[in-house]
Amino acid sequence: MAKAPQKAPSKSKAPVKRAPKKTPAKAASRLPVLKTPIYKASKAELMEFYEQMLLIRRFEEKAGQLYGLGLIGGFCHLYIGQEAVVTGLQSAIEPGKDSVITGYRDHGHMLACGIDPNVVMAELTGRASGISKGKGGSMHMFSVEHGFYGGHGIVGAQVSLGTGLAFGHKYKDDGGVCLAYFGDGASNQGQVYESFNMAELWKLPVIFVIENNQYAMGTSVNRSSSEDQLYRRGESFRIPGMQVDGMDVLAVRGAVEEALKYVRGGKGPILMELKTYRYRGHSMSDPAKYRSRDEVQDVREKSDPIERLKAMLIKQGVKEEDLKALDKKVRKTVMEAADFAEESPEPEAAELYTDVLVGQY
Repeated sequence: MAKAPQKAPSKSKAPVKRAPKKTPAKAASRLPVLKTPIYKASKAELMEFYEQMLLIRRFEEKAGQLYGLGLIGGFCHLYIGQEAVVTGLQSAIEPGKDSVITGYRDHGHMLACGIDPNVVMAELTGRASGISKGKGGSMHMFSVEHGFYGGHGIVGAQVSLGTGLAFGHKYKDDGGVCLAYFGDGASNQGQVYESFNMAELWKLPVIFVIENNQYAMGTSVNRSSSEDQLYRRGESFRIPGMQVDGMDVLAVRGAVEEALKYVRGGKGPILMELKTYRYRGHSMSDPAKYRSRDEVQDVREKSDPIERLKAMLIKQGVKEEDLKALDKKVRKTVMEAADFAEESPEPEAAELYTDVLVGQY
């Protein structure tokens, strides 16, 4: 048999030198970078912030006692530990012009709106003199007069309603801004992102406030959220975000002033993440076994918003006895609110049928 012809040996080629692979440059963010300055408060302002936070703390402590005595029924979500958030934010808005809406942990928001503690406590105890005639209880308080649009029990529902309030401000051209509060748990709700999209598309005057108290109803943020830096949640909608120390009232106030400038300037919504912490369980019925007592105590000792401000006031020359006198005054206000509530009558049975349908258009 004839042998197959053999191929001539190929000439070796020199290796081709390839240019080093370039790492693609990261696209520059199209979102503005907003400052989060520390607010420079006068001594008088510091005292006002301190008194406001004390009022919320003492009011909530009393509400917890009344719940334990059976004088408050249903759900009751306390705000203890988060006082710097509403105090800082709502001290910067304009009453009668701006609007506020939140979820079911709403007692502190109402007090920060300047609503009488008597009618808030009366509502908690289901009395006719309550802000919602005793029919709303802890989760459904409301006051158009003070620009407070609830207290909402459905998780995340207030975000779309707050977007509607912002649309109303823009439609009426009244210069108002809506503060729409929600929690880290609600930040995973679908309606939140529909609201983000609409708010940015129409450049609505709304500040979306995430009160990140770390645990939602009982699951930590890093176990329930693939993106646990919640201030970034608006980026895909081109909404700039701010992350703020929610345990520092001056940091909160400084950041919200920058946010208000942006939003009032017609540039659209802002997303603020306030890193805060609630000392009590999700509600009064929550034993909070998902975290240790040591963890809570550590936050109280190192980051408590009231103690932090107290130390600042003492450093500025305010006497300890003056702060004690202020605390005594606040406790008296809260005790009077509790007495007012207990002495007020319950609603008449006929109230079941009022405020259900609109009587006149």
